[in-house]
Amino acid sequence: MRTDIFARLDREPEPPKIETPRMSRHRVALFGGTLAFYLAIVIAVLMSSWLVTLDWKVMLFRPYQQWPEIHAALDYYVVLGQRGPTAVMVACWLGWRSWRQHTLRPLLTLGASLLLLNLTVGAVKIGLGRLGPHYATRIGSAELFAGGDIFPSGHTANAVVTWGILAYLAATPRARRYLSAMSAIVSLGVGLTTVYLGTHWLSDVLLGWAAGLLILLGLPWVEPLITRAENWIFAARARLGGAPGRRPAPAAPAGAETPVPVSAVQQAGDGTAAQSPGHGQAGRPPAAGSRPRAHGTPAAGHAARSERSPVTPAGSRRPPHADRTPRGGTAPARPVAGG
Repeated sequence: MRTDIFARLDREPEPPKIETPRMSRHRVALFGGTLAFYLAIVIAVLMSSWLVTLDWKVMLFRPYQQWPEIHAALDYYVVLGQRGPTAVMVACWLGWRSWRQHTLRPLLTLGASLLLLNLTVGAVKIGLGRLGPHYATRIGSAELFAGGDIFPSGHTANAVVTWGILAYLAATPRARRYLSAMSAIVSLGVGLTTVYLGTHWLSDVLLGWAAGLLILLGLPWVEPLITRAENWIFAARARLGGAPGRRPAPAAPAGAETPVPVSAVQQAGDGTAAQSPGHGQAGRPPAAGSRPRAHGTPAAGHAARSERSPVTPAGSRRPPHADRTPRGGTAPARPVAGG
């Protein structure tokens, strides 16, 4: 039995049509506002403005020393922003959605969003090269172009995208509202946790929130590519695997006899009956209790009487006779006259 996701897609009933998000005016306005906020954060850090001063004040406050009792719990909580564990958890859920909804769109949307996240956030990280708070060298400096890779915060952006994709793919408006609130709380907590632990500046977290939100807001522009990729995958699967659900006929085992058509058996039986109607071989009537030959067994397949082993048929109704020699048996030796 096939257990892959395509076999499940073939067996499941057709689900209700789920509306694909489109780039409405409201979404375009949010995308433009978020992009402006993103650029403002980058410019503020490049100019070493008040935002950089705030970064240093929070860093020198050292929150992890002010509240050390929550340090251990936040070490586990920040895992919700790591790309590997969160991607696996969300992919399991979206894989089940694909299994139930006859579509690969949830998994392809997750893959596209993570790809965009790696490209955009990774390019800015490498391009600006900002050092983290633990590796800062000059107080008040933005620590840019020094070989670092923490601006924007990857943990924060990843939390926004991986948990926000659940709200983006929600099937009902009510589920979308609840999942949006959940993803916002998780990503907000992950960002502040990185500031508490001292692994990111506050401006890193602000830019990470904006970077993740830009990807979620711009996903409708990627929907045509996702649809093409899904159609291509299913078309390739149809070419390689044939029609879904169709299985080849089982091959006959080696040494099995080929069945004889009924018409041929009937013709052979009619010819035998014409030669000796109502009699067995050589005009001998059939023995009592024997059954006629079943149809479908060719007469040529029987061995000749001379080739059969001398076995007394079981269940014979003839009474035993003292003077009668069993068929095929050896007669008792006679005494030689003249002793």
